[in-house]
Amino acid sequence: MISRLLIVIMTFFSLSVSAQVKIAVMKYSGGGDWYANLQTSVPNLIRFCNQNLGTNIVTEQGIVEVGSPELFNYPFIHLTGHGNIVFNTQEVQNLRKYLSGGGFLHISDNYGLDKFIRPQMKLVFPELDFVELPFSHPIYHQKFNFPNGLPKIHEHDGKPAQGFGLIWNGRLVCFYDYECDLGDGWEDPEVHKDSQETRLKALQMGANLIEYAFTY
Repeated sequence: MISRLLIVIMTFFSLSVSAQVKIAVMKYSGGGDWYANLQTSVPNLIRFCNQNLGTNIVTEQGIVEVGSPELFNYPFIHLTGHGNIVFNTQEVQNLRKYLSGGGFLHISDNYGLDKFIRPQMKLVFPELDFVELPFSHPIYHQKFNFPNGLPKIHEHDGKPAQGFGLIWNGRLVCFYDYECDLGDGWEDPEVHKDSQETRLKALQMGANLIEYAFTY
């Protein structure tokens, strides 16, 4: 399964313009709303990346469960929500195998996810802690430059936006945006009434995540 994932990543970067990959939203148990932002968020990001990065990502997002073998078909997974999230033992093992084998997980706190997601990711990587990434980290300096780190999309508790990561064997395998809400910023403008400037910053940072995930 790991080799299959690496083949997908290599295909993404092949010179063939016909080569396409899909990215997915993660479906999880526990009662939290994994489907938050499901209608327009990731599809808008995909269209933005295809237009601005020259990628060839299928516009229709996938939906994949944590413990499914289909997880390995997607080199980039987006997880969001407001509430509880629970991984069982099989899901923990599957997600660890996916991330340690070349996959990338983006977690976007939709407000209220923090206290639930941290202990679950600790089950996946007991030896790792989320670390705040410095503003000099390459993820902030891909196609679009963010010298001050994550843009602030939604107020939430009014704290500064922070980007945290899990680093496995020197590779960033999970990026977690906190007090930021990138996923909400990707949605259609009428959903949250965000300004064009705010939405553009969210999409640009999302494009950086996609570009980073496929080049590091």
